[in-house]
Amino acid sequence: MSRQISVVVRYFASVREAVGTGSETVVTTANTVGELRDEIIARGGAWATSLARGKAVRVALDQVLQQDESAVLADGTEIAFFPPVTGG
Repeated sequence: MSRQISVVVRYFASVREAVGTGSETVVTTANTVGELRDEIIARGGAWATSLARGKAVRVALDQVLQQDESAVLADGTEIAFFPPVTGG
């Protein structure tokens, strides 16, 4: 039987604008950040477009920027998706 956990997903900047919300609580069986991203992409629509594989999207886990999506999720974890920030 798969474990189910509850995580808080936050969306920022253009990702937030596309999906129409700044945050949501997601009940998931995902073990890693990458698996969670794939679950959200599978919803289709704006989620699939804004978080699509190959699209530049940064991820933070409990407010720590992740270099890849292999970080393991725990119950109550906060995940943030946002576009890369460009300097000026």
